[in-house]
Amino acid sequence: MPEVIGVRFKEAAKIYYFSPQDAGDIQVGDHVVVETARGLELGQVVLGRHEVSEAEIAGELKPVMRRATNEDLISREYYRMRESAAVARCRQKVLEHNLPMKIVGAEYSFDGSSLVFFFTAEKRVDFRDLVRDLARLFRARIELRQIGVRDEAKLIGGLGPCGRRLCCITHLTEFMPVSIKMAKQQDLPLSPMEISGLCGRLLCCLSYEDDFYEEAKRKMPKPGEIIDTPHGKAKVLGPNVIKQSLTIELESGVTTEVAWSPEGVAPITTTMIERPAPEEPVEIEEPEEIPPPAAEPASRPSGKSRRRRRRRSASGGRSHQGGEKR
Repeated sequence: MPEVIGVRFKEAAKIYYFSPQDAGDIQVGDHVVVETARGLELGQVVLGRHEVSEAEIAGELKPVMRRATNEDLISREYYRMRESAAVARCRQKVLEHNLPMKIVGAEYSFDGSSLVFFFTAEKRVDFRDLVRDLARLFRARIELRQIGVRDEAKLIGGLGPCGRRLCCITHLTEFMPVSIKMAKQQDLPLSPMEISGLCGRLLCCLSYEDDFYEEAKRKMPKPGEIIDTPHGKAKVLGPNVIKQSLTIELESGVTTEVAWSPEGVAPITTTMIERPAPEEPVEIEEPEEIPPPAAEPASRPSGKSRRRRRRRSASGGRSHQGGEKR
């Protein structure tokens, strides 16, 4: 059996086997330069030297060229910083060629000799003229690779409905098939908004507990089955795998829930919590209304004032009469 080491090129990416041959003492965590179909690539060793069967090796076993140097690591970081600018310039070229495609990301090789653009499109796109323009622009070997919506989410990243980073960028190295049957198996709501991820496809995590639910429901009574309970014969309406309980309908028509175990069913015991008696309402006395101050009576005019008014009115009458005589 051949001796190999496992190398990974990106976080949560697939592990590839390479032959260590004369690469020296390589340990897990070391960075190495390996030969791939795309040329020389820089990756990190995640599996140490071990033997595998021929069936586990896909294609020709490529060699490890050498251990990566500090210059290799600096060069990789330099070209990684240029990837966002390359995406922007490529999008401009796509608009100039009026192509129905969406540029999602770019990836330089560690030495800048090759540049891969990832894009999505609803159908096949003839981008031969675009490749020639990009090769003249970036002076590197250009490759355009069409990807699906799941690979797009893995490339861009983000947060899932659970609030954590997407599984495909943290630990999923390959996408497992997910079906709507898994959501039904786990009694989840079939609303697309609740069982779909950022990519628009079914959540990858639906497959994590599918085997457990399948085994648990195989042991529990099926809906429609008649079982014996402490309350008498009852019809099973549905199981609850998480609570290990059954929702049943008694012969009297009453629906209740009972705990289930391989030995049988039993009533679910509930703990009664005594609530403190409500305090008696406290009557709050309203403050007495203070009557407004009484208005002071108007003072009566003095005798002198009354005599003056009479004189003014009398003099006014005489002047008026005199005016008429003239």
